[in-house]
Amino acid sequence: MKAKDLRERSQADLVELEKSLAKDTFTARFKNFTNRLDDTSTIRKTKRDLARVKTLLREEQLKAAAGAVSADGSKPAKPAKKAAAPKAKAASAEGAAPKAKKKSTKKASE
Repeated sequence: MKAKDLRERSQADLVELEKSLAKDTFTARFKNFTNRLDDTSTIRKTKRDLARVKTLLREEQLKAAAGAVSADGSKPAKPAKKAAAPKAKAASAEGAAPKAKKKSTKKASE
């Protein structure tokens, strides 16, 4: 499927196609696991088609959100960004305690 062809479809068609492709992907993966799938490239093809459909649906969703204006005239708030993970503090030479060495679990041969 080409993205150009998918853009001509309606939202309802794309939602139905998304469900259908998700089901096809699942059945192809299941058949591959049970060694009943003849052409393994169908898994990759259906996954890519599914990604194209999801991308188009998300584009439409973002267009609708960008065009929407609330009753007071302000634009909707942007989604919150993910919080950055705290960085590990660098141990200073004075305050850092030396690491204890692991004890060897091997027994000495006699």
